[in-house]
Amino acid sequence: MKITKDIRIYVAGCGGMLGEAVYNHFSPIAELMTTDIDTNESWLDYADVRDYSSISHSIEEFQPHIIINLAALTDLEECEENKEKAQKVNVEGTQNIVNALKELNNGCYLVYISTACVFAGENEKYYTEDDAPEPKNYYSMTKFEAEGVVKEYGTYCIIRTNFVSKGQWKYPKAFVDRFGTYLFADQVAEGILEVVKKREKGIIHIVGDKRMSMYDLAILAGSKNIGKMTLDEYNGPPVTVDMSLSTKRWKKYKIE
Repeated sequence: MKITKDIRIYVAGCGGMLGEAVYNHFSPIAELMTTDIDTNESWLDYADVRDYSSISHSIEEFQPHIIINLAALTDLEECEENKEKAQKVNVEGTQNIVNALKELNNGCYLVYISTACVFAGENEKYYTEDDAPEPKNYYSMTKFEAEGVVKEYGTYCIIRTNFVSKGQWKYPKAFVDRFGTYLFADQVAEGILEVVKKREKGIIHIVGDKRMSMYDLAILAGSKNIGKMTLDEYNGPPVTVDMSLSTKRWKKYKIE
């Protein structure tokens, strides 16, 4: 698919670091509608995925050719403590988008951004698109449920990935014993653009080319004076210890 200014792309949940990166990659080459639940950013419009009338009206007005759904509640503790909110944003919000697209019925291509955390993360396994998910916490369970919702729609691509932004780590310490094939947000946005141009369908893993610890990732991202910690020091919801992905359908990206 050639992406031009005649192509209308709707980005739901565009307020986070990946949303900003997606905006920067897509806005120069396509007509964009960007929306988020709560934001003060001037380039974002208000439409709440939890409210069917709000999101369906927004989609109907814009008549998109492509929707990229980034909308998600991602904080593990918040998802565990407020499961109703997590369900409404991550699952029901996705259902609202799918229902709105079915009503629109214009062949719109739906791209859903999922997570490496849908897997158990055990035994240093590199998970591919063919492996069966096994969520370990409420956040990852809702993301897996949302994948099932997306599959109700005919023309879709589910992208699983794991990313951070460059710069200072947002916590004082980083795990030395949690691992992943991480990328930076701008690299994932570039991968999404490449997937959209080829209009890939089904499940795609956008992954880095090497497995590293969160601590090593924090250093690579440019963090200064970051401390080390282990999972023995962690007190919170169950986590995916090893978020390493591989891919049978796509290429790997060199993290840099």
